[in-house]
Amino acid sequence: MNKFFEEHFGLSAATQTNLIVTIIIILVIILFYRLTLKLIIDRLENTRLKYQWKKFVLYFFVALSLFIVTRIWFGIFEGFATYLGLLSAGIAIALKDPLVNLVGWFFILIRKPFQIGDRIQIGENIGDVIDIRIFQFSIMEVGNWVEAEQSTGRIVHIPNGFIFIQPQANYTTGFEYIWHEIPILITFESNWVKAKDLLNQVLDRNTLHLTENAEKQIREAAKKYMIYYKKLTPRVYTSVKDSGVQLTVRFMCDPRKRRDTEEAIFEDILNEFSKCSDIDFAYPTQRFYNNQNEGKPGKT
Repeated sequence: MNKFFEEHFGLSAATQTNLIVTIIIILVIILFYRLTLKLIIDRLENTRLKYQWKKFVLYFFVALSLFIVTRIWFGIFEGFATYLGLLSAGIAIALKDPLVNLVGWFFILIRKPFQIGDRIQIGENIGDVIDIRIFQFSIMEVGNWVEAEQSTGRIVHIPNGFIFIQPQANYTTGFEYIWHEIPILITFESNWVKAKDLLNQVLDRNTLHLTENAEKQIREAAKKYMIYYKKLTPRVYTSVKDSGVQLTVRFMCDPRKRRDTEEAIFEDILNEFSKCSDIDFAYPTQRFYNNQNEGKPGKT
């Protein structure tokens, strides 16, 4: 058999041996990989944990295969190190971006700026993380042309190296709530004190239940980050604009339910204001001034 392959394919006895050993090694590693998935990973109940371990096991066995096959074909590790030395300069230049993405992948796994399921913003891209691979991660995009950061239906693939050059924001890890504000503009003639009291009642009905959960999360997050909030309860701020008195409602909400929460608050406000004859919404208007009829006495 050795003579046949050597005569017809030009494969030496050593090369044939390496091929046979390589095939056996790969088959054995595939067998161990499948057994690991079936006996250990598939028994995990946590979907996120199962997904992460499947990825890790796959990458581990691929790296193990490459290491063993390289030892078979390049001999003792010293020879392999020499081979790597000759290629390192070219690889560093030609594969700069993939290497940066690979390092970014290690950073994501170790430092964990975000995980599967987190809602994040990196640069101008906002979305929920749905996959993390060696060279890129994927998010289900929210926002963009859709208001209140609801899903656009697009999957955006982002190179892992972006985590080193783009600012990142995590909406959910450590602290699961965000602050949101809604400006309410009423006329100068409106009873703004009464309106402010009604807005506080609306906020208490719709968002006050989140305060207790938020306080617990703040205490937990403070163990890892320098997070400090003195007041977590909803509040109404008063200011004056060109067209009237602006009452800005500020409250905490789930980032994935921001639009629903805002809708519930707006509908509640509309219902409350409709009952009051002394409260009117303001909007940009134009006024014509007649100095002869409206001016001060003695003025013409």
